[in-house]
Amino acid sequence: MSEITRIAAPAGVAPSGRYSHVVSGRGRFVAVSGQVALDEDGKLVGEGDAAAQVRQVFANLERCLAAAGAGWRDVVKITSFLTDVAHLSALRTVWDEVLDPEHAPASSAVQVAALVRPEFLVEIEAFAVVPEEAAP
Repeated sequence: MSEITRIAAPAGVAPSGRYSHVVSGRGRFVAVSGQVALDEDGKLVGEGDAAAQVRQVFANLERCLAAAGAGWRDVVKITSFLTDVAHLSALRTVWDEVLDPEHAPASSAVQVAALVRPEFLVEIEAFAVVPEEAAP
């Protein structure tokens, strides 16, 4: 059985409505590589459109998590890499649609100079903890 503990705001740390400051877990660790806005055929989704790219990235993350027997409630940490901090609003919109605030992961968002291809606007990686018996 996986056990995940989330602490939204430890004493002395300002709370956030979207993420937990501390998440710990016991179970099988799952690491999902950074996902970009490519469809299953390797074609870019949403060229120049941060919102469309974020939606594709979250869809890819969900598929990767499912392949490991995990879901959004199992996610303990998300790191988002944005080529422009202005894309954060698109990220937050999709985040709020996909992630349950009661099971909010730890999170970091970083503006980067570039991603592996210039047309990518966002890349997101995730870490999850699932029950030992959860089969991929």
